Amino acid sequence: MASTLDLIVFGASGFTGRLVAEYLFGRYGQGRSLRWALAGRSLERLAEVRNAIGAPESLPLLAADAGDAQALRALVRRAQVVLTTVGPYQRHGSALVAACAEEGVDYVDLCGEPLWMAEMINRHQAAAGASGARIVFSCGFDSVPFDLGVLFAQDEALRRFGAPLVRVRGRVRTMKGTVSGGTVASLLATLEATGRDPSLARMLADPFALTPGFRGPEQPEGESALYDDASRSWSGPFVMATINTKAVHRTNALRGHPWGVDFRYDERMLTADGAAGERRARALARQTRWQNRLLGFAPTRRLLERFALPKPGSGPTAEQRERGRYEVAFIGDTAAGERVTAVVRGDRDPGYGSTAKLVAESALCLLDEIDHDMTGGGLWTPAAAMGLALQRRLHDRAGLTFGIEDS
Repeated sequence: MASTLDLIVFGASGFTGRLVAEYLFGRYGQGRSLRWALAGRSLERLAEVRNAIGAPESLPLLAADAGDAQALRALVRRAQVVLTTVGPYQRHGSALVAACAEEGVDYVDLCGEPLWMAEMINRHQAAAGASGARIVFSCGFDSVPFDLGVLFAQDEALRRFGAPLVRVRGRVRTMKGTVSGGTVASLLATLEATGRDPSLARMLADPFALTPGFRGPEQPEGESALYDDASRSWSGPFVMATINTKAVHRTNALRGHPWGVDFRYDERMLTADGAAGERRARALARQTRWQNRLLGFAPTRRLLERFALPKPGSGPTAEQRERGRYEVAFIGDTAAGERVTAVVRGDRDPGYGSTAKLVAESALCLLDEIDHDMTGGGLWTPAAAMGLALQRRLHDRAGLTFGIEDS
């Protein structure tokens, strides 16, 4: 059956899914320019979302359960691209990836679960390659600003020096926003999986876990408090580094290692220069170590899930989302010591306001700007699948700005 829709938003009745739907309708409407639909388990809840965003009854509503493989196959056949916000993906996402890979339908998500992504790569790379389906993981705050930030810096280095950056430091200067309930649920599900199988913990710590068949050099240590000479600031661990570093190395591998097989990359949170910055960096390192230890215990995870952490489907107010922002510097050096500093800034809170725009525009970029002859079927990162076309689109439409600072 030929597709009748450009895009399906699966999980539209969840908090982030609703924000995606609100953004799409507010910017693109519904009709000839973009044929799209809302999908999820409950038609009643989907109708509530449609009414809440002010969309007409002509915006289609489609019912399917994340665990019903037959229903998902019928669903994905109706669209060219499926955007899913239904997580944790390791619990609710596998059947949808399988359906898209087998049916040749493009797919984008917000996944920050590298163990699950590695499993999906092993299971579905061949099927997606054969069908032409382009499966693109991590199209939100994890990992678009980081994946594209490195690509943008590398492009500038090649333009200026004719040589790639062999070492890039991702340094988070500012991050104001709340933690996503879905991200927390994904973290807890990942920790639960590693508790059942200790070998998964080693895989989680491996920066090359998403580059099967390739292993690069030892990467910089990221768990301690360190003074960062390149930034002239103290720095501590960055919570998303475990996810983003894997995406960046996979991008390099999928593009044929244009940055070299010895490329090194790390991410850290800057805490300022001087004694105050050192105290904050050391406190951040201690906090990270204690959190990792506590979350390793099943009783602690259960208590946090029940009482302390945001629930999936919950999130900040519109005012809180508007007040959020983030800024990340990518400081890179060529083998000859030439330096480029790229800066990426987001204009909303990272977990919700910015992420909703990023994933929506990623889906539309794949739909409108990336020909199948350019990017064949397979399981991709955002930068490898869409490259600077996505960077330009997000710069123009999604409040994600890219710039170069003078060294």
